[in-house]
Amino acid sequence: MATIAIIWGLIILFILQPGISHEGAEFGAQLFVHALLPYLLPYIILTQWLLKIPVRARRTSKWQKFVKAYILGSFGGFPVGAVTVSEMKKNGELTRRQSGLLLAACHAPGPMFVIGFVGTELFGSVGAGWKLLAATHLSNILFFMLTLFLMRKDESQEKPNDEPKSRETGLPLLDAIKESSSIIILVATTVIFFSSLGTVLSSVATATFTVDLGITKTIALSIFEMTSGVQSATDHFYGYAFFPFLIAAILSLNGMSIHMQVFVIANAARLPLMPYVLGRVWSFLLVPFLFYLIY
Repeated sequence: MATIAIIWGLIILFILQPGISHEGAEFGAQLFVHALLPYLLPYIILTQWLLKIPVRARRTSKWQKFVKAYILGSFGGFPVGAVTVSEMKKNGELTRRQSGLLLAACHAPGPMFVIGFVGTELFGSVGAGWKLLAATHLSNILFFMLTLFLMRKDESQEKPNDEPKSRETGLPLLDAIKESSSIIILVATTVIFFSSLGTVLSSVATATFTVDLGITKTIALSIFEMTSGVQSATDHFYGYAFFPFLIAAILSLNGMSIHMQVFVIANAARLPLMPYVLGRVWSFLLVPFLFYLIY
């Protein structure tokens, strides 16, 4: 009942604020086209293509599989990690438990975004971008190693598939393009919707309460759409001493847009989501701290 009331409330807000909702949706669409699509689409297609190429079934150590998943999944931006882990789970390369842990670990913004956009354009320092990227990956690796160590007894009870399922012969590139297109549509839909929603809610909060527009807009957009939150934080807090660490916190929070993308992809592959949720809390607390230490 509460969910229905919330949905009706949001519908009414969108009806009463058509200009603001359109502005938010337009901003989300521009963000997707200019900042996400050029980097995300080629990498997803190449990753999917690589994972779909038929290979001879051979035994591989679990650590080789972990490294493969991390390299392919952690350097293409969101939600490439979820796509990679789901595909490896379907191929029989990972157990369900391993997939859940890797879903949490293989989750990081792309190097081009962190170093090129955040480091160069926002921080004015390529080195600062590298440090933020290092803090993010260090946090993810520590979480994976810690949870793997704590769950080592349970891990031994779940037998991995030593001989992965042979991949269907066909046209791997066409299959990769087909699956990548559905992922890109998912990303575009969530980015546009949550950008619009965050813009409307921040506008309502500012009109209702006596708070600064920059604060409410940055908080709302960071909760719903990460890249929009980063842009809002830059518009309103650039130059402050805490600005780099605020950006680190927003990147670690990810936003509902990215979380929904991961949930949809992981749910389709029946991956456990609790490690992912715990991993996001871990990253939100640890990444800004690590970045502060090495900044």
